Amino acid sequence: MSEHIKTTVDNRIMTITIARPARKNALTQAMYGAMADAVNGANTDKGVRAIIFTGEGDMFTAGNDLSDFASIEERESGEPPVTRFLNAIRDAEKPLIAAVNGPAIGVGLTMLLHCDISYAADTANFRAPFTQLGLVPEAGSSLTLPRVVGRSMANDILLAGRILSAAEALDCGLVSRVVPAGDLMKMAMDTARKIAASAPSAILKSKALINHSRDEIADQMRAEGKIFAEQLQSPEFAEAAAAFAQKRAPVFED
Repeated sequence: MSEHIKTTVDNRIMTITIARPARKNALTQAMYGAMADAVNGANTDKGVRAIIFTGEGDMFTAGNDLSDFASIEERESGEPPVTRFLNAIRDAEKPLIAAVNGPAIGVGLTMLLHCDISYAADTANFRAPFTQLGLVPEAGSSLTLPRVVGRSMANDILLAGRILSAAEALDCGLVSRVVPAGDLMKMAMDTARKIAASAPSAILKSKALINHSRDEIADQMRAEGKIFAEQLQSPEFAEAAAAFAQKRAPVFED
């Protein structure tokens, strides 16, 4: 469990809030584990028919807490919580709705590719700075992002670190609607209520039909995960983490 993940259920709608605003909602392994448990638990809970993800304050999430993430290999063996979370949202049976209330960085962007509906506040922006951190894409995004936004735009985001505004994210299909920040949760809740009021079996079967390429995505996630783990141990990531801590630009050697 994690004090920085708030989970509530009301009217058959589970809301998962990333609540670490003092650290820009950066995600630790404990937070990933709490979110994985919530999503997996919802699969068998008849009292939950839809799940909303959002962030506390003016940030959706800054992505991984680098200091926490760098120590992942030093912990007990087994599947890391971040992997459990990514697998959970990939395999989630109940519809996932993202209410992106502010900047979404790294996994804040790539997790949207596993959400069934994504809405963004007009204050949101989106960035996946993996190569700038000495890392590679994760969450299956090397496969799914080109399918959503096109190959050239995906390369601009994943290789060049392009930052998308909310309007650009809407134009390329990363999100389906952009609204004023004050209206975001109302829109997400209204949609969740419509889903919760629909025939539950029909909703689950429809989602399964739409997400028919899940096995292919799982294969890509495993391939990414192997290379990602290697890069976590690389001099490139060590330099990126040091540069981040020292608030300077990293210098990568050949």
